[in-house]
Amino acid sequence: MSTQKRRNFQIEAFKHRVVVDPKYAEKTWNILEHAIHEIYNHNASGLSFEELYRNAYNMVLHKFGEKLYSGLVTTMTMHLREISKSIEDAQGGSFLEELNRKWADHNKALQMIRDILMYMDRTFIPSTHKTPVHALGLNLWRDNIIHSSNIQTRLLNTLLDLVQEERTGEIIDRWLVRNVIMMLMDLGSAVYQEDFEKHFLNVSANFYSVESQQFIECCDCGDYLKKAERRLNEEMERVSQYLDPSSEAKITNVVEKEMIANHMHRLVHMENSGLVNMLVDDKYEDLGRMYSLFRRVPDGLSLIRDVMTSHIRDTGRQLVTDPEKARNPVDFVQRLLDEKDKHDKIISMAFNNDKTFQNALNSSFEYFINLNPRSPEFISLFVDEKLRKGLKGYSEEDVEVVLDKVMMLFRYLQEKDVFEKYYKQHLAKRLLSGKTVSDDAERSLIVKLKTECGYQFTSKLEGMFTDMKTSQDTMQGFHASQATNLGDGPTLVVQVLTTGSWPTQPSPACNLPAEILGVCEKFRMYYLGTHTGRRLSWQTNMGTADLKATFGKGQKHELNVSTYQMCILMLFNNADRLSYKEIEQATEIPASDLKRSLQSLALIKGKNVLRKEPMSKDIGEDDAFFFNDKFTSKFIKLKINTVNAQKESEPEKQETRQRVEEDRKPQVEAAIVRIMKSRRVLDHNNIVAEVTKQLQSRFLPNPVVIKKRIESLIEREFLERDKVDRKLYRYLA
Repeated sequence: MSTQKRRNFQIEAFKHRVVVDPKYAEKTWNILEHAIHEIYNHNASGLSFEELYRNAYNMVLHKFGEKLYSGLVTTMTMHLREISKSIEDAQGGSFLEELNRKWADHNKALQMIRDILMYMDRTFIPSTHKTPVHALGLNLWRDNIIHSSNIQTRLLNTLLDLVQEERTGEIIDRWLVRNVIMMLMDLGSAVYQEDFEKHFLNVSANFYSVESQQFIECCDCGDYLKKAERRLNEEMERVSQYLDPSSEAKITNVVEKEMIANHMHRLVHMENSGLVNMLVDDKYEDLGRMYSLFRRVPDGLSLIRDVMTSHIRDTGRQLVTDPEKARNPVDFVQRLLDEKDKHDKIISMAFNNDKTFQNALNSSFEYFINLNPRSPEFISLFVDEKLRKGLKGYSEEDVEVVLDKVMMLFRYLQEKDVFEKYYKQHLAKRLLSGKTVSDDAERSLIVKLKTECGYQFTSKLEGMFTDMKTSQDTMQGFHASQATNLGDGPTLVVQVLTTGSWPTQPSPACNLPAEILGVCEKFRMYYLGTHTGRRLSWQTNMGTADLKATFGKGQKHELNVSTYQMCILMLFNNADRLSYKEIEQATEIPASDLKRSLQSLALIKGKNVLRKEPMSKDIGEDDAFFFNDKFTSKFIKLKINTVNAQKESEPEKQETRQRVEEDRKPQVEAAIVRIMKSRRVLDHNNIVAEVTKQLQSRFLPNPVVIKKRIESLIEREFLERDKVDRKLYRYLA
């Protein structure tokens, strides 16, 4: 590969000295000065810009850049002083028009001059650190026009007056104002801020301070908020039309402070129209406006949230502590749901689904629902009502909506285990009586409870469904085995319940009629023959029976009664008159159940298949009962409910509460042992705190109960006290 030798060339400066005519600079500047005059006098059409550019180029080239620059400053200043006088002489509304016109002329002239002096702009000015031609022209306009003693104040006042006129409803020339404002911005943001914006914000603050005071004295809260919103929108539009965008945040802050922040407490608490009235009357539009305005100011939303929380808590407290409203548990719970729906809708439609507001609503409901110790029972009764008959005809989606609402209330309960107790009792009655509206709905609710509280919470409930299915299979087998022995005797349907899964309590068995005892014995023999190692005990207090009865004149009816009522009625197959004592001795039904059964058979109008002597509302031990031959009814089939069968008596409530308290003891102890096993050593206060944390998903344990369970564990040598610090406990392996 061949290589070529590289040659370097050097250009040397011209050796002969160029002699410049001493008057060259003066002559050239005179030409350029004349051109600048012509440009300002609108006679630029006859100028040769190419020749002028060459002249300016030569002046800089021949080291006369300083003369050119200083001459430009002097000439432009002279013209601007003349322009200043012209603007000052303009009267009234023509002042801004003249200023705008002269500004446009100056900009046009400045562009031409800049083109002529482009070479100076590119070479001389950067090397000498002088101000470029365009910036120089702006600075000279600022100093000679805008900051002229006769123009500066007049310009500011004119602009502020125009804004004031527009605020009071007059129409102004926005295009003209925009041009003047843009001129101030072109001169530098500092000019715009110092010569206009600062004063504009101060005047605006005074204006809105006075106006807001006038508004709040004569308007209700809703109207005031509309005016504040309108003013805020007007200011944002004003910025978009003729002010600099940087002013938007500043002027909106002024409006927010003067019209909202300074009056927000008075607005929220305004009599007959404040926040509480808006909440009560579902004024979504006003509430939404308050939310959107108050969120713009510090602590605005927290004020709304606090007042809303206080209102909801007061309303809820009145609702749950009113004895009249607690008379009907279903209505009681429905009111809670209606209240929740109402405020959910407000938060959705007016408060932009704000999570902090939703959290405040949830904490309020949790607070007041737990003020009524019967809330768990009432919610379970509400479920019972819905799943017995309240959801008939509902679509699957509607059923899910109702169940989700129930679960929402359930989450607020602190005593979830109390709800569990009642729910188990009510579910048992629905399943055993076949009165549930939908097995799918029942199972759906159990799945929701399981998701919320875990398997342990619902294992027994699921066991109840399993027993019902197993019982159906058992009865099919029993009836198949008795197919050859069918006669006119009674038929039997038995539900075999696992003791641990169902809320059954040991109850004394009554004396069943001989006909019934025979078929019961057949079932017992069949069941024990197919299942080894099991024991059957009859829960006669939970059964029902269908009886065929014939009254005077041959009237026949089918009576659906409880097992106790059946035992009583079948005694009258062999007697027309029986005393209370005779019935009690023959049936051995517990006294309280016997009295309720007799009341329902003899004292309910339209269903009194027995007569009582003497006639009175209560059952006495000296009363006598007769079969009512004269009983009539237009219905062939009659259901005779036991008096108060659906209501829990006060002793039963106390018994339920005692069972709950007893069930809690092992749970508290298990939590203590779990904690101590992992921590080994812990002081009393920390044990209480951690046990509470572990168990709060089911109930809030009482610190006194926790202390007693600790004492019990110490006695059984699971724990011991520290010998030095008595509040410190140690785990014993």
